[in-house]
Amino acid sequence: MILLFLAALILAAAITVFLLQKMSYEKTDYYTQTKNSYISMILDKGRLGEFYTYKYLKPLKGHKRYLFNLYLPKENGETTEVDVILLHESGIYVFESKNYSGWIFGTESQQYWTQTLQAGKGSSQKNRFFNPIIQNKVHLKWLQSFLMDKTLPFYSYIVFSERCTLKDIKLTSGTHHVIKRYDILDAVRQNAGKAGVRLSKEKIDALYQKLYPLTQADNAKKMAHIQNIKNKQQEAGTGRETAGARRAGGRR
Repeated sequence: MILLFLAALILAAAITVFLLQKMSYEKTDYYTQTKNSYISMILDKGRLGEFYTYKYLKPLKGHKRYLFNLYLPKENGETTEVDVILLHESGIYVFESKNYSGWIFGTESQQYWTQTLQAGKGSSQKNRFFNPIIQNKVHLKWLQSFLMDKTLPFYSYIVFSERCTLKDIKLTSGTHHVIKRYDILDAVRQNAGKAGVRLSKEKIDALYQKLYPLTQADNAKKMAHIQNIKNKQQEAGTGRETAGARRAGGRR
């Protein structure tokens, strides 16, 4: 009886914690905008990475607005999806979230980067994934095209999970930042301190109003986007991102 009572007590405590976390989550900007349920967020590595990016940026001071999963139009009628955008008084921060584990290798110019995972008995498994810097360059290109304002300050950040090790990342242009999630707040604070106030509160709110509709894509647009990615991967043949990397890092 005592064991049953303890088990029931533990279960009740776990349910209480879950419900409290769910209630807290449903008060966030991420939930309000994406409508992703708490369960779907914690079970999807891609969504979880986006949420943690938002969560770790919350203490940043200054007027700011967030945008999640923007489907930016391209000139060929397709779309490109941006994980997270932070509109801050210091500028526009464009984040590509990679919720990967293992060792990460890559250079700014390589088309594909490598993720190495321990496979047991001294062996390892290597997975390839598309260069996230190139991904974010595409995002920046179409975001700038959509906003049609060359005076806006943009910053590119590739954010990896704290579960990975950035083993050998070579950056050359000085215009992109590759960091781990735990470092995101300090990195953005440092950049904001250097940049100073570049956008007024009114400008930030106006940009938000213009971009917000792009976060509310219907299922047809989302499915078309996914199909376009699959078609390009099939065309690339052996050069496409491996299934192992997609499983380790969630959505693209």
